[in-house]
Amino acid sequence: MRPRPAPVLRSLAALALATLATLATTPPADAAPAAIRGGNVLYSAAGRCTVGFNATKGNSYYALLEGRCADGAQDWYADAARTVHVGVTEAVRFPGDDYAVIRYTNPAVSYPGEIDLGGGRYLDITGAARPAVGQSVCLAGTTGTRCGRVLAVNASISYPEGTVYGATRTALCTERGETAGRPVSSGRTAIGITIGATGDCASGGETYLQPVVPALAAFGLTLH
Repeated sequence: MRPRPAPVLRSLAALALATLATLATTPPADAAPAAIRGGNVLYSAAGRCTVGFNATKGNSYYALLEGRCADGAQDWYADAARTVHVGVTEAVRFPGDDYAVIRYTNPAVSYPGEIDLGGGRYLDITGAARPAVGQSVCLAGTTGTRCGRVLAVNASISYPEGTVYGATRTALCTERGETAGRPVSSGRTAIGITIGATGDCASGGETYLQPVVPALAAFGLTLH
């Protein structure tokens, strides 16, 4: 088990719910039978990580994951039994930053530029932006979609392995047991992936994000 952030952050695993509901789309009946979207899980020999967002570069497809979760893993699978190989790790940036880039390699699986909202609903992501203080952002968690405001940018988080800089602190709440790396958006715009949190949705808490724009720019990736 990976160590928790110190001293008060725990790993993760309303304002705009009506807007998300109107933006969410249901896939057509002829959609690919096997697809991986933002919010879905990939598996490796080291454990499981959540996909933040899918991206492209040229004709290749990629995923952004939390770096701390993906660190040390090379091969990725769509199933817990690790029988459907779907990708390999291209880069991990942790500490300093906290993201990983996974290159998808299995053409039999589709990689839509959507967030899985649960219940057969998907939110199409059309771009990315840097977070701004006061901005409303929403997280598709395992217990439903929750929204909150950006409280600060350029925050720092200390881990045993080192410090993560440039994080975004938000008023989003997360439940204990939710995996890190979950996608956070503002409407159809990608903002960040979760990398740590305090509290929970009953007592109140805050969630920290790795902004997606620096990660996309570092590797020439585009959300689709």
